[in-house]
Amino acid sequence: MTLLAAGKFEEGWRQFEQRWQVEPLRNHQRSFAQAQWRGETLGGRRLFLHAEQGFGDTIQFCRYILLIEAEATVILEVPPELVRLMGSLKRTIQIVPTGEEPPDFDLHCPLMSLPLALQATVTTIPAATPYLAADPAQVSVWAERLRSLKGLRVGLVWAGGMRHGDTASLAVDRRRSMALQQLAPLAGLPGVEFISLQMADPARQTPPVGLSLHDWTAELTDFADTAALIEGLDLVIGVDTAVVHLAGALGKMVWMLNRFDSCWRWQRARDDSPWYPTLTQFRHPQSGDWADVLAQVKLRLTALAAGRNQN
Repeated sequence: MTLLAAGKFEEGWRQFEQRWQVEPLRNHQRSFAQAQWRGETLGGRRLFLHAEQGFGDTIQFCRYILLIEAEATVILEVPPELVRLMGSLKRTIQIVPTGEEPPDFDLHCPLMSLPLALQATVTTIPAATPYLAADPAQVSVWAERLRSLKGLRVGLVWAGGMRHGDTASLAVDRRRSMALQQLAPLAGLPGVEFISLQMADPARQTPPVGLSLHDWTAELTDFADTAALIEGLDLVIGVDTAVVHLAGALGKMVWMLNRFDSCWRWQRARDDSPWYPTLTQFRHPQSGDWADVLAQVKLRLTALAAGRNQN
């Protein structure tokens, strides 16, 4: 992870294979009679790719499939919440939900091992966006519903998904997530309409005084639904979650509120991202300093809203 954070992908991807030797993945490595694909010529063979770890990881790494789908029959296994969304990646890819028996295949590969097989570097990241898309019919429905919001439409997500029982993930989530009340500096900004994209337990938190938050998340059943809503927004602001990856994959402008000890994928000492051209990072200057991050966001958001109103 240190190598990847430093952009040293060649050695980093090799060492990243050691993830299967440590918790929490030690007992989650898949075993098949078929060999793992290591980058050899595919020649039209049937390649079974299986998602691992979080929703965001799948959204981030599915882009590498576009580099190989012409050379193989690709079968992609993802959690049910991602099945419809992944159907927009490429029509020729067969999508199967986790838990179902996959069709016959010749080779397999964990999704996050694709960069190693492809000898990927920072400069060869398939960074063109959008590479995922929302259903046009759903986009039209949300566009009509959002029409009454006259200001800058800004999606908010303030907390990640907690993997209960996974001590390491819970510790990370405490550092990457914030409470809704901490967004108080954004309350009352003129010309801005906030829309909740927050799911699960944190969605029940009470907004700070003055922060008007439109909330239709009860109608979102999977990531395809969320993608359709995001398409109707001008900007997504969020902590390091799958929603941030989704907004980036859709080519939407996204501001990520990043913790001090951030994940390797966001690298070090940069406020952009080699993965998502439309993403801007707002980093903690010191551990836990959400106040500084939100002060920066408030200034930028105020200017963005003012510029839109002038137009």
